[in-house]
Amino acid sequence: MDLYAFRYGCCCFFLIFISGLVFGSMNAASIGINYGQIANNLPTPDDVVPLVKSIGATKVKLYDADPRVLKAFANTGVEIMVGLGNEYMSKMQDPKQAQNWIKSNLQPYLPATNITCIFVGNEVLTFNDSDLTSSLLPAMQSVHSALQSLGLDKQVTVTTTHSLAVLQTSYPPSAGVFRPDLTPCLTPILSFQAKTGSPFLINAYPYFAYKANPKQVSLDYVLFQSNQGIVDPSTNLHYDNMLFAQIDAVYSALNSVGYGKLPVHISETGWPSKGDNDEAGATCDNARKYNGNLMKLVVQGSKKGTPMRPNSDLNIYLFALFNENMKPGPTSERNYGLFKPDGSPAYALGLPASTSSGGVNSSSGGGGATTGGGRTPLPPSSSDDYMTISSATSPKRCCFLGHALSFLVPLLMELVILKF
Repeated sequence: MDLYAFRYGCCCFFLIFISGLVFGSMNAASIGINYGQIANNLPTPDDVVPLVKSIGATKVKLYDADPRVLKAFANTGVEIMVGLGNEYMSKMQDPKQAQNWIKSNLQPYLPATNITCIFVGNEVLTFNDSDLTSSLLPAMQSVHSALQSLGLDKQVTVTTTHSLAVLQTSYPPSAGVFRPDLTPCLTPILSFQAKTGSPFLINAYPYFAYKANPKQVSLDYVLFQSNQGIVDPSTNLHYDNMLFAQIDAVYSALNSVGYGKLPVHISETGWPSKGDNDEAGATCDNARKYNGNLMKLVVQGSKKGTPMRPNSDLNIYLFALFNENMKPGPTSERNYGLFKPDGSPAYALGLPASTSSGGVNSSSGGGGATTGGGRTPLPPSSSDDYMTISSATSPKRCCFLGHALSFLVPLLMELVILKF
């Protein structure tokens, strides 16, 4: 082998290696966040953008199509999922009205704002409202047809969110099946999603399982702490946390009706930092452990997928960005946020000092969302230190890449001279 061939081969090897590092850091898994606005003291959308970035989130789920928010996230690259609340179901069945809604509420902000998905209805099938249920699929089809007619269907998918209560059985994970009374409604929706390529969205809250039975459910198991876990007797797969077991139960349920290839995304999950006296486990420390450990799993890539789907990316949206002071219900409903309305952390998550010092401008009046974050409680059926999350490449990696590239560029130039 001559000197040129040897040096060229070495150069190619290093380029491939460096490219893997660069693109690996660009494509690393990231967390999503739910941005609800049922409050009268939240920051302005412009001030929300840096808060979202401070936790390493690259995906935001809205419960409406607030124009102030869509404008604020323009040119940020953050993926935006917008919501059409249950109150829109009847209206959206009309293709003309669906098209008008998209023209007025989405099209003006594309492509600057990276809107990638519309979820039509929130936990519709578990509302026990026959009119709402019967309008869900026609509304989804109508919105998709409107996107097609506007040439936006390749960029924006259409889906809906479900409560984990759509499952009849969730334990063990391999035995997951849908409720028999919901299956006739679900299968046509799943067929539509399989044809259009949209994900199956599920709202999953291990907190509710613990709250319902704190003496029987292991707190460490639901908080991603070190524990013995459980073994599925049918698959022999080991689960060290409840959320992953719930996700795999959904995969099993989808597989049982012939749609096992549909991707499952967790559209909501979280833990309240405060609750009423009868809300077991709703503390700052537990919220810090649940959200911190989950973020560490997803963002740092220590686990790519679940035991049943180890090669599938984890697509998870935390609930929620802010504590929302106007939400009805028990105290916990107003205390799911990672941040307080002034922009300071609700509890210590190791956020960078530049973003956790508080002091952001509050917008006047309430937020635009009228429907958001409905969590349906389920019937009874590794370290807690959180490392700083950053959306940027680590300084050590950047330093290494800089040195490597400073070596490669002159070598490439020399190779070109030698060759020609």
